[in-house]
Amino acid sequence: MKRFMGLDVGDKRIGVALSDLMGWTAQGLETVERTNLKKDLQRLEEIIKANEVEKIVVGLPKNMNGTLGPQSEKVLEFTERLKKRTDKEIIFWDERLTTVAAEKSLIQADMSRKKRKTVIDKVAATYILQNYLDSINR
Repeated sequence: MKRFMGLDVGDKRIGVALSDLMGWTAQGLETVERTNLKKDLQRLEEIIKANEVEKIVVGLPKNMNGTLGPQSEKVLEFTERLKKRTDKEIIFWDERLTTVAAEKSLIQADMSRKKRKTVIDKVAATYILQNYLDSINR
């Protein structure tokens, strides 16, 4: 049984989601408020160890035409640093429109703008991970 971790890496926050042990469903775990690279990576390592994560799925923000932009470069750079600190396989997943979908679902749930800001990244990470899990479990 493998547990997967999904990440939505942003400049201010990192949304974290985990799969169940069967690798079928994704649940939001937490939002890591970014402070500095060392602490950010340290927190992710703690989550990986505590939850016995086997694979990491990182949302890669692409432009609508499929090209990589400046934010993609930041995510790739962050992921390289994470790779150096863990032996887990890292998979990139197209995250186009996941934040938009997350925002819509939170608005439909009648969540206040202030509350949405605190959970949007975690929900986006859940979407990223669930889309990946659905693709491998077809």
